[in-house]
Amino acid sequence: MRTLLVANRGEIAVRILRAARELGLRTVAVCSEADVDALHVRMADEHRVIGPPSATRSYLDEGAVLAAAAESGADAVHPGYGFLSERASFAQRVVDAGLAFVGPSPEAIRLMGDKVLARQTAAEAGVPTVPGSDGPVPDVHAALAVAERTGYPVAIKAAAGGGGRGIRMVESAEVLREALPRVQGEAQSAFGNAEVYLERYVPAARHVEVQVFGDGERFVHLGERECSLQRRRQKVVEEAGAPDLPAEVRERMTRSAVALAAEVGYHGAGTVEFLYDPQRTEFYFIEMNTRIQVEHPVTELITRRDLVREQLTVAAGEPLSFTQEEIRPEGHALEFRLTAEDPDLGFFPSPGTLTRLNLPAGPFVRVDSGLVQGGEVPPFYDSLLAKVVVWGDTRETALARGRRALDEVEVEGVATTAPFLRRLADHPGFVAGQYHTTSLEEWMTDGSEDGLVRRSA
Repeated sequence: MRTLLVANRGEIAVRILRAARELGLRTVAVCSEADVDALHVRMADEHRVIGPPSATRSYLDEGAVLAAAAESGADAVHPGYGFLSERASFAQRVVDAGLAFVGPSPEAIRLMGDKVLARQTAAEAGVPTVPGSDGPVPDVHAALAVAERTGYPVAIKAAAGGGGRGIRMVESAEVLREALPRVQGEAQSAFGNAEVYLERYVPAARHVEVQVFGDGERFVHLGERECSLQRRRQKVVEEAGAPDLPAEVRERMTRSAVALAAEVGYHGAGTVEFLYDPQRTEFYFIEMNTRIQVEHPVTELITRRDLVREQLTVAAGEPLSFTQEEIRPEGHALEFRLTAEDPDLGFFPSPGTLTRLNLPAGPFVRVDSGLVQGGEVPPFYDSLLAKVVVWGDTRETALARGRRALDEVEVEGVATTAPFLRRLADHPGFVAGQYHTTSLEEWMTDGSEDGLVRRSA
């Protein structure tokens, strides 16, 4: 591997470029016409403009990305997260072109991308799955039979969904009859696949995920992350490790994640996501993300391992550089996702020019961002401005450091979630580490004057 093309933008493109530079690789950035002055473009050795601002005509255009790789002489492609990162057809075309795809095999992406097949594979590996249908439900009658067996409420999930999309919770047979064809139609429109399956809905559940790594022969985990603080099923704050997770649950969960990675002969970085039921101290497989995660920095801080560098070396044919015994997580890390949105206006996007940008620094504070002062926040893509990541020897220390870091954030030109995140860092439920996947939205609607949202969203 000599020349790496980064098929992404923003902070993850910058993160990949930094790792590649440290390895001595020549780098190529791709960009839309809206991103020609972006930081990731300026950091790369060269760049290729691959289309207009629309993501579908640029970053999601497989042919344009592959043409840029051919023209630039790249011999490897890193997809980052989002965009083409979990599209098996793209990974296959990269491999067919004789290039290294920095990620798992196209078959592994295809297998884990189909939620029904992923559930079946997890079960075969001995990984607990949520009680529900054994495969897609073909019609309302089959769905009603599954729901009767598992009990209400149940979740209808798109087989090809992901990222919190394509999910609908129903509480009765009457609602299920009405909702099933609607979710099937939405799944067809959004994912090109109308298949859906049913799972028992677990109230007050926590979202805990395990970082895994493989080189096709050896498979390890790098601990767990707590990702339950979500708004509309999108993560807002992540932690490593998960607070108040019983040691025996952690052991079973991490062992299950490694077993699934081994079952599919996994290459590179992946994340196995679980639903944890604290009332029963049981966990269930949700899905596997076959890419680097947005929240990977918290794992890097507690394990002192560069996951992106490891992705590149494994993709280049080298074995894993560490064993399971060498992974000894220490301390606690938090990641706050700073976005260009206005929480007091229903998190309405706020694109514009960053007339002022002062991001925090100091001991054990890391900020991953793809922006600089004077840069543009375009309206065409995700509104993530930066990830403010902190480490402490204890959760309490990390949280105090997170508050200090958020206090240092200064942004002008666009509205941001910084004040919202700062208030969240003081919320009693968060401070106590007592929360689940619907807690954040419950806290946002508590109606108090000092609540997380100053006006009704």
